[in-house]
Amino acid sequence: MRDRKRALRQELREARAAIGAGERARIDALIAEKVLRSDAWAKASEVYTYLSFGCEVDTRVLVEHAWREGKRVALPRCVSGKRCMRWFVVDTLDGLERSAMGVEEPRADAAREVTATGCESALALVPGLAFDGRGFRIGYGGGFYDGFLAGFEGVSMGLCRAQFLMGDLCALGVVEPHDLPVDLVVCEDCGLDAQPF
Repeated sequence: MRDRKRALRQELREARAAIGAGERARIDALIAEKVLRSDAWAKASEVYTYLSFGCEVDTRVLVEHAWREGKRVALPRCVSGKRCMRWFVVDTLDGLERSAMGVEEPRADAAREVTATGCESALALVPGLAFDGRGFRIGYGGGFYDGFLAGFEGVSMGLCRAQFLMGDLCALGVVEPHDLPVDLVVCEDCGLDAQPF
């Protein structure tokens, strides 16, 4: 299974990188529009989100919207040795630190650290290389989001360009017992604002 996942990740990374910047921006704007129209967004008082990096579906516009709407925004800081994430409230994207993987992360400020445990009004925006029709995802292999989703009680939403919405990752033999699906997937051409599972 590990070899299959590794090969699929490489294939997905190459396909994602092949999309031109202009086309990515066009698609990501449509995805953001659908997120902002979703019930999950409307009901959320807190947004736990990745900060888009490289060719990922853009989240920066969603962060800006969340602040304008008075939602609390938290970004993750990965703890590599423990394969977990710590979350910190941010009200600006200034002063972020770049991790060893090149991802911008919030400073480890204990006064701004939060946990999503027990917060049913929270929305988590989840990255992935691909998602399937049941909400399972192919991530980057670190296991960070699997651990987070296991204890998250709010609504989890995968952001996915339609090209990377796959039929059934279980059938491909790349879903492991610890893999958890997201509650919703949003892509640019979903018939609904968000596809529930």
